[in-house]
Amino acid sequence: MESLINAAARALAAGDPLGALNRVALRNDAPSLALRGIAMAQLGDLAKAKTLLRSAARAFGPREAVARARCVVAEAEIALVSRDLGWPAKMLAAARTTLEKHGDVANATHAGHIEARRLLLVGRLDEAERILAELGTSPLPPAPQVVRELVVAGIAIRRLRTKDARAALGRAARAASLAGIPGLTAEVENANRVLDTPAARLITHGDERPLLLEQVEELAASDALVVDTFHHSVRRRGTIVSLGTRPVLFALARALAQAWPADVSREALMASAFGARHVDDSHRARLRVEIGRLRAKLKPLADVAATKQGFALTPRKTRQVMVLARPVEEKHAAVLAFLSEGEPWSSSALALALGTSARTVQRALDELARSNKVQSFGHGRARRWMTPPVPGFPTGLLLPGPLLKT
Repeated sequence: MESLINAAARALAAGDPLGALNRVALRNDAPSLALRGIAMAQLGDLAKAKTLLRSAARAFGPREAVARARCVVAEAEIALVSRDLGWPAKMLAAARTTLEKHGDVANATHAGHIEARRLLLVGRLDEAERILAELGTSPLPPAPQVVRELVVAGIAIRRLRTKDARAALGRAARAASLAGIPGLTAEVENANRVLDTPAARLITHGDERPLLLEQVEELAASDALVVDTFHHSVRRRGTIVSLGTRPVLFALARALAQAWPADVSREALMASAFGARHVDDSHRARLRVEIGRLRAKLKPLADVAATKQGFALTPRKTRQVMVLARPVEEKHAAVLAFLSEGEPWSSSALALALGTSARTVQRALDELARSNKVQSFGHGRARRWMTPPVPGFPTGLLLPGPLLKT
């Protein structure tokens, strides 16, 4: 029996779930249930995998703390892959502690990587880095080294450190080659595509062009005044004026920046900011008030000067004004960016990753479904949403966390 269990475990470690099932598919002892669960997860049957792992955890005796902890770690990875971000993270942390206490370094490290990947997914970069630091920098076998480097690359991408990201992905590719597991190689290739896919559009002087992530990084370090539609802010180097809670002011700032150095008529500004089709005196009065508020907000970066026709943006300490826009203008672009990775998401997990309410996300999903941009499967709490990759949308790795965070 032990030889079959060991052979099945080696097959799973090599990325051969069918080889593992050939050895334990008909067995119902605790170790076999656990290995069958992991095999089913590798084959993509996550619901069956979760059931088998929970059965295995119950079957292990009270003295088999390490085995039960391993089952928790495996279930946590299934929750991560299925984007069940509500899965209790404390259970994973406790399992990692148990594994470390009993000297199971390999599985404790794997548990830490799962914790870091979850934190990365929801944009908690500092905590993800802390987990990696706790795990240390000792050399790892090829497969876990790939996972570690992917997390390092993901953090670097979100912090706009593309040189560090490419270095980490290079190390991941070499480790994946040594591991010889096709799934890991595919993950590294997908992550590399993020760096070679347009991450934004640059709009200036009425023209626009796509930007790769390296170019977004260069823009962040430049002297240009940037109206950032990703984070609804206006910035130049380290000076940032957030307009995230002031959509009217941001709409005005964007309209003025896109027209710079020309001015924008009052009618065009009222249409952009208020959606006004028929202008009356109340709209004109409101525009004067909102321009005054925008002028006060932008004082460290620019002035808003009145012209004969309307208003013009006058930047301070720079001769460049640019708009950093999403690759595709879409009302629910942030939701689509996560779904474009091809993984199924629940509405609650999307809400957690986006930092908004589940109701807001559900409304967005319903609207996208009506226009056939997303589709769902399952019912109730098991309902998941997904879409084929949308050309031009950056991966979700690019979204959470401010662009200039260091």
